[in-house]
Amino acid sequence: MSNNWLNGIPVAITVSDCDGNILEMNEASSKVFEKYGGKELIGKKLENYHKHSSIDIMHRLLSENGATNVYTIEKNGQKKMIFQTAWKQDGEIAGLIEFSFVIPMDMPHYIRG
Repeated sequence: MSNNWLNGIPVAITVSDCDGNILEMNEASSKVFEKYGGKELIGKKLENYHKHSSIDIMHRLLSENGATNVYTIEKNGQKKMIFQTAWKQDGEIAGLIEFSFVIPMDMPHYIRG
């Protein structure tokens, strides 16, 4: 199966290596970061586009095996879920991945037993 499905979902996916170099962006990610260059960001450093507190979080995610950073934001009238975590290759941390997607402003929450 090819990775074409990654461009057919409304989820922005951005992948970097351990040095913070952007390796991949799907089409949704490219659109989210269009004002910064979109696909032209591939090969550039995440640190160039983030504040110091965000860079500290990136370093923590890379150093803590299995750590995640999850939060919601509201921007331009949309609420988004941001999920950031390290990804692994051959059992070793290889970089960071971020998933970003729009969620309803008043999203239901269910408790299942």
